[in-house]
Amino acid sequence: FQKGFTPAAPVHTNKEDPAAQTNLGFIHAFVAAISVIIVSELGDKTFFIAAIMAMRYNRLTVLAGAMLALGLMTCLSVLFGYATTVIPRVYTYYVSTALFAIFGIRMLREGLKMSPDEGQEELEEVQAELKKKDEEFQRTKLLNGPGDVETGTSTTIPQKKWLHFISPIFVQALTLTFLAEWGDRSQLTTIVLAAREDPYGVAVGGTVGHCLCTGLAVIGGRMIAQKISVRTVTIIGGVVFLAFAFSALFISPDSGF
Repeated sequence: FQKGFTPAAPVHTNKEDPAAQTNLGFIHAFVAAISVIIVSELGDKTFFIAAIMAMRYNRLTVLAGAMLALGLMTCLSVLFGYATTVIPRVYTYYVSTALFAIFGIRMLREGLKMSPDEGQEELEEVQAELKKKDEEFQRTKLLNGPGDVETGTSTTIPQKKWLHFISPIFVQALTLTFLAEWGDRSQLTTIVLAAREDPYGVAVGGTVGHCLCTGLAVIGGRMIAQKISVRTVTIIGGVVFLAFAFSALFISPDSGF
């Protein structure tokens, strides 16, 4: 080499492809959301509501009402979680990890203390609640009286046209599911996930998880509701939550997902 000449060293860039990193973050959030929603919702109150209502009423109407409620709840929860991103990520990351660990330990403790027929109590509670709602609906129907079909009033046509979408059953499935889900473990989990993961992945994964659980409840009905062991699902859920908390030890808060 000539004096004073220094060969240029090869330049290595460690920057990852932003598109690849975004896709990885979305997939990680999607898998996390669908996993925790399934283990949280199977054998939950909203699951039994969909299963019992599907046995009594039109399945498509019940499914539409329940899914609209769960979709709205998932979007609201993701917005709540995403709002916390104004806080430095390192804090939300480790706080959410601690919450996952707490949820996991609580679910394991609850599952180990449960009796094998724990789900029957939840099933009977939901049946009693739906029976009460049915009685209220019948009383309201009797007080209003049957519609006058012979008069051909203009109100009868829209009622028939929108019967499967804006019916009392649709509204009942929507309201019961929304109220049962508010403050539930799956809602809190969605908020926590949205605070640390890709919000779009959490929204899609959470919605797909709810679709799978609610669809299973609507199709299977009482048979599925009675076959599912709430104790086993709760213990598995505890393990899943602890696994996500444990994984935080190997993933940097600044990794992007």
